[in-house]
Amino acid sequence: MPFIGIQSGREHLFRPQPRRTVAVNDTGAWRLNPDHRQVYDKLDLALAAGLRAAPCGVDPRDCGIAAGESLFVKPIVNLAGMGLNARSVAADRVPMEPGSFWCERLTGEHTSSDCLVRDGRALWFAHTRASAAKDRERPLYWEVGVELADLEPVVAGWVERLLPGYTGLCNLEMIGGQPIEMHLRGSNGFLDLYGTRFLPAWVALVDGESAEPPPSVPGGLVISLFGEDPPPADRVERIREAGGQLQWDAHTPDRSAIVRCHDRGSGLRLVRDLGLDG
Repeated sequence: MPFIGIQSGREHLFRPQPRRTVAVNDTGAWRLNPDHRQVYDKLDLALAAGLRAAPCGVDPRDCGIAAGESLFVKPIVNLAGMGLNARSVAADRVPMEPGSFWCERLTGEHTSSDCLVRDGRALWFAHTRASAAKDRERPLYWEVGVELADLEPVVAGWVERLLPGYTGLCNLEMIGGQPIEMHLRGSNGFLDLYGTRFLPAWVALVDGESAEPPPSVPGGLVISLFGEDPPPADRVERIREAGGQLQWDAHTPDRSAIVRCHDRGSGLRLVRDLGLDG
């Protein structure tokens, strides 16, 4: 049975196909994993991490938070991706918004870690670091394949705590070492940069076959071009001259395209050339 939830034009990445049905998007992963779907509840995740958080409707000031303190408001469950409706709000301006919650605003390095997991234990990691430069809280680019050895015991601990018995691929997004989102799938936009041995190892794992974990991720850079309009022709030409692979994005609101660079140095130079380094 095949992978399900693959975006159009990305089918070539998901070879070979597993015998077991495996979702690569959140809606499919939620449906196929009833024993572990609770990880999509971001309010529960925040509370499990010991963060100050509550559903919208609970006044943060009643919880001892100063009126002017900056909080983060976002949906409790969001299967649409890209931090939909997430934004920073002062504590005295948190809206009465059904289905959303507020949480203390975290600071520090923003990371995304994919893990291959067998029976609730992390076997392999692929770490990606977000740029400090943002567009309305969204990173302008991600460095794929960075070494974050100190973070791995933390990620492994959350996997063991929240995913007992789970086998497959998962993702944990963190800020300052604190979890903000967890997914029962990987970072699909980064898989191009994981190397040729990643997919066969993932498929063997979910099919219950013996396989060695893949080697470390070769890595690169993934750049988001935000805005409704496609980039002008001269910018497209600069991207191609730098070796970037341009993918038009018809799925994400207010993002026209994604650029992937297999060489991180060339990608960072392109970021500077495009004026995306903040």
